[in-house]
Amino acid sequence: MPTLSSVVDAIGNTPLVRLDRLTRARGLDGTILAKLDYLNPGFSKKDRAAKGLIAEAERQGLLSPGQTVVELTSGNMGAGLAIVCRIKGYPFVAVMSKGNSPERARMMSALGAEVVLVDQLPDSKPGEVSGADLALVEEAARHLSAERGAFRADQFHRDGAWLAHYHTTGAEIWEQSGGQIDAFADFVGTGGTYAGVTRWLKERKPEIRCYVVEPKDAAAIAGGPVTRPNHPIQGGGYAIADLDFLRGVPVDGYLAVSGDEARDMTRALAAEEGVFAGFSSGANVAAALQLLAGELRGKCVAVVICDSGLKYLTTGLWV
Repeated sequence: MPTLSSVVDAIGNTPLVRLDRLTRARGLDGTILAKLDYLNPGFSKKDRAAKGLIAEAERQGLLSPGQTVVELTSGNMGAGLAIVCRIKGYPFVAVMSKGNSPERARMMSALGAEVVLVDQLPDSKPGEVSGADLALVEEAARHLSAERGAFRADQFHRDGAWLAHYHTTGAEIWEQSGGQIDAFADFVGTGGTYAGVTRWLKERKPEIRCYVVEPKDAAAIAGGPVTRPNHPIQGGGYAIADLDFLRGVPVDGYLAVSGDEARDMTRALAAEEGVFAGFSSGANVAAALQLLAGELRGKCVAVVICDSGLKYLTTGLWV
């Protein structure tokens, strides 16, 4: 491998591994291929989107040299942007709910970011960030952007986020699997990973089935009632039904995973496969197991291991 010019060049090209121990232990016929994006420099798949957002802004002339960048984050995008902005010379301000795990704030601060923490609503619980909590973070991010004349990275709307997954994550899964996959399942946050990977895969093999994964009792994208907007699967499942990146993107099915199921599967990933991941990774694998136990028996399902378990050490995932 050649010497890289910076850590930003180390983003992407993560391994794709089989989770055969999990499937065998549950007596399932089929294969799960896991894209280990927790091995990116910022320990999450959001490094790809952060790199894509800044590169797009530079190409379009939206970001001036030395201009401050502001973004709301659950911690993963913030870590990715902290890395990319530090290397490229942009001050970065991360705006995050106090409901997210504190180690995320410490990590972003260590990477050179200014971290602004926003109080949750009175009825919210630490570790469970609702859409209403996220709205407070959005309001604070908008205020800071205007106050400082900053560039707003805006990961929910700027195309650089999903295009990063189209050009890298989707392309890598296709190449590493030799195109021999039958399905892709993804826990949706902004929708960028799902949109990018699904578009790439469907263009090459339209019969690949792609599934949106959501929290049980907060499956707004599937059109279900939202009875529990507060759930422990950080980084997504905010009960936002209208996500820009999902418009026009095919969805072959919807899968719901409870917080307890995501937690149990995340722990099983660590104990049985040696993959130390976070809640949404457990949700993805739990959803893949649902498929292998049902309509996709004997098939091959690809998922992304979104982030590292190191970001959840003070949460109910490991405590």
